Amino acid sequence: MSIVRLQNVHIDFGGQTVLDELDWQIQRGEKVGLVGPNGSGKTTLFKLILGQLQPQIGTVTRSRGLQIAYLPQEPTLDSSATLFAEVSSTFDNVRRLEERVAEVAQLISEHHGTPAERELMEEYDELTHRLEAAGGYQYEVTLKEVLGGLGFTPNDYDLPVSALSGGQKCRAALAKLLLQEADLLLLDEPTNHLDIEATRFLEKFLAGYHGAAVIVSHDRYLLDRVVEKIADLDQRKVTVYPCSYSDFAEAKRIRLETQQREYEKQREWIQHQREYAERVKADKSRSAQARGRLKALERLEKSGRIIERPTSSRRKMALDFTPAKRAGDMVLRAVGLRKAYGDTVLFDDFNLEIFRGQKIGIVGPNGVGKTTLLKMAMRRVPPDAGEVRLFENLDVGYYDQEHADLNDDALIIDEIEPHRPGSVETEVRSFLARFLFTGDDVYKRVGNLSGGEQSRVVLAKLMWNKPQVLILDEPTNHLDIPAREALEEALIAYDGAILLVSHDRYFLDRVVNELLVLPERARYELIPGNWSTYEARLAAEEAARKAAEEEARREQRKAHRPGRKPRTLREAGADLDSPYARWSLEELEEAIMDREAKLAELDRQFADPAVYKDADRSRTLQAEAQALRAELAQLNAAWETLAEHAE
Repeated sequence: MSIVRLQNVHIDFGGQTVLDELDWQIQRGEKVGLVGPNGSGKTTLFKLILGQLQPQIGTVTRSRGLQIAYLPQEPTLDSSATLFAEVSSTFDNVRRLEERVAEVAQLISEHHGTPAERELMEEYDELTHRLEAAGGYQYEVTLKEVLGGLGFTPNDYDLPVSALSGGQKCRAALAKLLLQEADLLLLDEPTNHLDIEATRFLEKFLAGYHGAAVIVSHDRYLLDRVVEKIADLDQRKVTVYPCSYSDFAEAKRIRLETQQREYEKQREWIQHQREYAERVKADKSRSAQARGRLKALERLEKSGRIIERPTSSRRKMALDFTPAKRAGDMVLRAVGLRKAYGDTVLFDDFNLEIFRGQKIGIVGPNGVGKTTLLKMAMRRVPPDAGEVRLFENLDVGYYDQEHADLNDDALIIDEIEPHRPGSVETEVRSFLARFLFTGDDVYKRVGNLSGGEQSRVVLAKLMWNKPQVLILDEPTNHLDIPAREALEEALIAYDGAILLVSHDRYFLDRVVNELLVLPERARYELIPGNWSTYEARLAAEEAARKAAEEEARREQRKAHRPGRKPRTLREAGADLDSPYARWSLEELEEAIMDREAKLAELDRQFADPAVYKDADRSRTLQAEAQALRAELAQLNAAWETLAEHAE
């Protein structure tokens, strides 16, 4: 059942067509990835769905009573509120229900035995039912889980919103949105400002979310794990692919190649018919045949069956980082590095060697010093102790995620040209075309460019210099998916050394062959493989940790088991309303171990990407897990009570 339907939608801005004859439906409960190049109209689509924009032609229909929650790229929050108050304002209706339940309970006690008691009891029952449906008294637990999952600690709760960084404000807005009971979530780049752990939390949350979600994201890893459909906005229309992003990318490539072959085949046939007619038109015996072929071509054109040249608005950069000269084997050596800011120690006795051909990705939560490490490698930040040595005669290309090396007042062409003496304007213009700057684009002022355009200028400067070593700090920030794919291909082909920081797990999987993991400050580990290798290890470690915790709980129960014959809760005279009142300690223990084993198996299934992509299966597992946790809580409470009475 569709909850939003767009039919024959047409939108013009300033005479430029953005959407044309667009048809699209969003079904209840489905998770959709909305992809398309920057500027293709994704935000316009969101505004149409929200009702903030009306189509000039066509209709947008929303189901009655549809609740929509929207996360823009630049969200707004109440700057005067604290973080906790602003995010928890989502539950203002729950708080009001709590207050009214307490008021009615007091009124019932005051009007006991009066005619008003029955009416108050009916209101109390209705209110408690609504309160339970809205999350009951557990909303603060849920709120804290979401805040923690997105990287906030209890120490952050009382911070005023005005004191938060831009990234923290975006995460607070995301937390507030995820806590809403909406039928449809519209998320515009929700992983901006999230580290990998927070992004993994978001994936799990969305996988279990009961409502529908449309996600605009350049995070292909998230799209692969969460969505069941890709809505491809290209050439002013939406084409829906019922698959993950990786499958979509392959299907789209095959589709365009097939269309190109059909176009070329028909064009060759048409050309053959015209050449034949031109060749034989003077021959009276075959002139009728020639006219017949020309009329057949006219009928083909009038029928609309002429295949147009397939096009895609996904232009890609043409990158090639081949070094101007080959570097030696040893590239960089860091020995005994220490770096601290006040009492905060980022690195202590840090050691690393990098050789030509190594491609190392640095991962870790925000604030552990990833960017600081790159800047120490570039000698832009001095270590407090130890030494960093870049070996002699190396050309190093550095990508600063803040684009600090760009001159905002310079023109694009002037930002490139000085970096290679003797270059001429035609050479530079031709070079910049490879980065999608054509015509008068090259005379744009750098400070007026978008974040994505500035990223392309930085990459152009790196490639122009042909470095032997690349040190890259979040190089995929601001890049759309086609640009990320072009960068990946170039870095895969690059035979120099690479040291990079990235939160893009898809990018890490494709590019790096080692990971430098900074799990917390002053700790590090260099491991072989890419992100998927590391994530598999994390999953195994998590499973082992849970198994150890379960075993410890079993041993604890055994240690506290009373020596004499166990009694039931009923025999002990405790908690006679418990569903386990007739159970012995042994029966309770067996049930607890059984439920813990089932819960561990569900947790294992949650880590399976196939479950992420199956919305119905994911919801079923979430419900099973919730029921098991509730039953475990009752069983443990019964065991503790019986153990206490039996001693």
